[in-house]
Amino acid sequence: MKTPKAESTADLHSVLVENLGLAIAEGTLAAHSILRLDELEAQQKVSRSVVREATRVLCSMGMLESRRRLGTVVQPEESWNLYDPQVIRWRLASSKRLEQLQALNELRGAIEPQAARLAAGRVSLDAGSDLVSQAARLWAAGHSGNQDEFLRLDIEFHASVLRASGNPMFTQLHNLVREVLTGRAQHGLMPNLPHHEALQLHVDVASAIQRGEAETAHAAMSRIVEQSTEEAADIWSEHHATRQPSPDPHVAPNTAS
Repeated sequence: MKTPKAESTADLHSVLVENLGLAIAEGTLAAHSILRLDELEAQQKVSRSVVREATRVLCSMGMLESRRRLGTVVQPEESWNLYDPQVIRWRLASSKRLEQLQALNELRGAIEPQAARLAAGRVSLDAGSDLVSQAARLWAAGHSGNQDEFLRLDIEFHASVLRASGNPMFTQLHNLVREVLTGRAQHGLMPNLPHHEALQLHVDVASAIQRGEAETAHAAMSRIVEQSTEEAADIWSEHHATRQPSPDPHVAPNTAS
């Protein structure tokens, strides 16, 4: 009879990084608190080398800092690398999910419309045609209800617009946009079927870029990001409203202002 294969050091390391990252993002491990490596070793049932490697990774993200004579200290949010895809995922998995999503969408609102504007003046004929084709496939996936395919195409479309801007700094932000779109889907903050307006706006962006209409492309992309924020907030509110306990009919409401 074969015995179960023991977890590899790499697996244990990944699990510990994930657990610590989530705890720091949630605030369970509070800023300025000190991590005791020997306690982590005992609690997580891992070796000291696994603990050291996991904390090293989190130090590289700015979430922890190793201080001489003090130990490993949890860092406040302003010290984190907020553009790191893993940090984005952990923040979106926290109870402050909507706040994180809003912050990310505010960044998108500053970048993506400008990328669409630049793309309208710089995109090649072939790249413009490809964008229109991508928008058409996105439309079809949205109407078919294929959520996985829609998400894949949506990520691809926004990455293509950033790339078409001709600005390499914008292009590298595609990972951030991917995490926002993926996080919305994973955490149930998007409708089951995309709204008609959202699908049409992607077509409008692609068509405007292809025609070289910079301001039209900018306006349509701005509306895409705005609508994404509005949808997430509405779904979040509806979800939490359904979880609120019903008021006790025997308790008089507090009318004090």
